Amino acid sequence: MSTVIKGGHLIEPTAGISAPMDVLVQGDRIARIGEGLEGDKTIDAAGCVVCPGLVDIHVHFREPGFESKETIASGSRAAAAGGFTSVVTMANTDPTIDNAGMVEFVNRRARETACIKIWPAATATKGMQGQELTEMAELKAVGAVAVTDDGKDIQSSWVMRRVLEYARMVDLPYLAHCEDHSLMDGGAMNEGYNSTRLGVPGLPKAMEEIMIERNARLAVLSGVRLHVQHITTAGGVEILRRYKAAGARISGEATPHHFTLTDDAVRDFDTNAKMNPPLREQEDVDAIKEAIADGTIDCISTDHAPHTPTEKDVEFAEAPFGIIGLETSLGLVIAELVGPGLIPLERAVELMTSAPAKILGLDAGVLREGGPADIAIFDPETEWVVDPKRSASLSRNTPFAGRTLRGQVKTTLCDGKVVYLHDVGVSVG
Repeated sequence: MSTVIKGGHLIEPTAGISAPMDVLVQGDRIARIGEGLEGDKTIDAAGCVVCPGLVDIHVHFREPGFESKETIASGSRAAAAGGFTSVVTMANTDPTIDNAGMVEFVNRRARETACIKIWPAATATKGMQGQELTEMAELKAVGAVAVTDDGKDIQSSWVMRRVLEYARMVDLPYLAHCEDHSLMDGGAMNEGYNSTRLGVPGLPKAMEEIMIERNARLAVLSGVRLHVQHITTAGGVEILRRYKAAGARISGEATPHHFTLTDDAVRDFDTNAKMNPPLREQEDVDAIKEAIADGTIDCISTDHAPHTPTEKDVEFAEAPFGIIGLETSLGLVIAELVGPGLIPLERAVELMTSAPAKILGLDAGVLREGGPADIAIFDPETEWVVDPKRSASLSRNTPFAGRTLRGQVKTTLCDGKVVYLHDVGVSVG
């Protein structure tokens, strides 16, 4: 049985394609890309963009240990609803993904329950304690695609150097969550005018910038592939820009919330706007947008971090950090970056498909004949209002409730199988 996606505008960044074109799917592979194709079944993509399934290399699906927040199954459905067909899951679960058995657990649960492709990251230190290195060669052998202590940062420079040297030896990228814990001091939001006015302890920009600089220097020393997660400050952007200009093997990501919102979103003590790193100031938002436009920032990731309503419905200082983001990511990118003309739609697709896949060497984010039929179909002009109650995630912690976005996912296919249909409002398969 073959399926042809007809009438859409194909954007395939690696081949430089941006033109009306059909895609013929046979089984789980792409049989042909061209004009005037026919198949046993037809998906009408008129008025829509057809592109590789989106790729997110920074999500938290919480399983094992925190299944009330999210599971691999529910997280995969939220991803499919956002047009994603490949995601890299972080390792700060309970227990942490710090040994071969736990990586195999994630892979098994993904095979059993996920409707998209799950690529697990593993921790760099045992228990994420920042002390004893994990067996990275074994982790890679069973499917880990990167190492990271995301959720924390390794505070000891000596340990970090050894981590990066080992990661380089086994050719695993290191995903760096950059923060100097000694400067956190109970902080709950960006340190600045708003934190002072609200009486909330602040998280200074320096805590992020110091560790980006340190980690970048150690990456150069070790020769590892370093990926800096969720950059939020103008200073952090400049550090990344400087090291890239010097030829370092370094890349960086931005999240939609960090180039969309400022710490003004916290003025009403909205715990759904509490995240780590925190929302910063307008100058930082502007710097991140500029870095996306000029290529300093390599990809867009969501840092999808679900928490239950009960956990977020507390005093601001007591609430956990994090927001969900898989279903709003594309709409925010089109509304905030493409709509104002900061980047063309083709570049937006690249930032969310082939670019993140390339950073970690994933077989994803590309549409090619004979390749996997992982496809997103979206209408770039449709406006829609964010309603957390309709989210496929188990959690509802988004600061974008009631916001009008532009660009709506209509259909998502993974390995040729329809895993999301907008008309029915849920993921299928």
